[in-house]
Amino acid sequence: MADESSVSQSSKRPQVAQADAPWWRGLSRDGQAAADQKPPLHWSSSENVIWRMPIPGRGHGSATVLGDQVFLTAADVDQDAQFVLAFDKRYGKELFRTAVHTGGLKTQGNKKQNKKASLASTTIATDSERLYVNFLNGQAVWTTALSLQGEILWQQKICDYIVHQGYGSSPAIFEDLVIVSADNKGGGKVVGLERATGQVRWQHERPKKPNYSSPIILRAAGKEQLIMTGCELVTSLDPATGKVNWEIEGATTECVTSTVTDGKVVVTSGGYPKNHIAAVAADGTGEVVWENNTRAYVPSLLYRDGFLYAVLDAGVATCLDMSDGSEQWKARLGGTFSSSPVMVGDNIYATNEDGETFVFAVNPEKYESIAKNKLGDNVFATPTICGGKIFARVALQEDGKRNEYLYCLGVQ
Repeated sequence: MADESSVSQSSKRPQVAQADAPWWRGLSRDGQAAADQKPPLHWSSSENVIWRMPIPGRGHGSATVLGDQVFLTAADVDQDAQFVLAFDKRYGKELFRTAVHTGGLKTQGNKKQNKKASLASTTIATDSERLYVNFLNGQAVWTTALSLQGEILWQQKICDYIVHQGYGSSPAIFEDLVIVSADNKGGGKVVGLERATGQVRWQHERPKKPNYSSPIILRAAGKEQLIMTGCELVTSLDPATGKVNWEIEGATTECVTSTVTDGKVVVTSGGYPKNHIAAVAADGTGEVVWENNTRAYVPSLLYRDGFLYAVLDAGVATCLDMSDGSEQWKARLGGTFSSSPVMVGDNIYATNEDGETFVFAVNPEKYESIAKNKLGDNVFATPTICGGKIFARVALQEDGKRNEYLYCLGVQ
């Protein structure tokens, strides 16, 4: 049963609980997990492993958790299929495997993708009634709704899609809508679909530019705003209607990260064609409050109490003052990062592509290491942390083959 403190009085709003991780970047949509939980600080392939389950093919989407179920996307080019998988949260038993698309994986121009991309890089969203997932298939982006038992309920084509680097935008849920985006060089869209039927409630046309950020709904300047970064724009839409609240030039062309806010500014960061982190006033004045040339391209940022915390692609952790962008500290972690950091209480968990997870303190004064753990040989997915458990999607090199697994880690 949903925690009443976590849901709106409006019947339109999704009925999800504080203990769930119902969509990309968690319940609060900003990479912060519930602070009152105690996930493990230490683990390995044998320590604090509750269960491990194999995943077909390859994917970089994070786990979605609802009650006693864990949901995940996967794409298997050999089977020419894209899947939604469900597991029992307690024991790891696979509950269902639904082929959302069969065919289309081998014909959509995979050679054009970035070598780090996958065909299942999005995170499933749930409103506790249905699952919503985006897939690039057959040179188009599709949104599909499934029941919690894995039955396909509806499917809607969003737009044709010209592959540049890949596709990884995750759905966002707002009241009775699921909101999706598909920026690309052919001209993309942000679309509000009715959750129950998949019918288009509104759509907003986007420039003909490649971009990879997800629509993120945050409360800023006193109201709910749907923020899109990239395509050389920072755009705020009314999530209920799709109408433009404000839009300014200022982001770089290609963004991957999901924005955060302190309620006054929203943060845009990108890495092509220029490196930048910038704070943009959320009140519609168009003011760029500050900007620097820090390269935070793929991993999304975190915000807490006046400070930004970032793990840069090149393996450096840093803390910035949100008021002016000034650097408070930086520390070299090592490796390359594609996964986004997750904040749990006073700790930050950050995993590099080699499967090394660095746990460090939320401390604006200095970098303070808490722990370092190794799991897997190859990691691109952001870990999901909820209910005191860590759901980590990792790949192992076994007998010359790359095999993916979903681990459930917890203190034992």
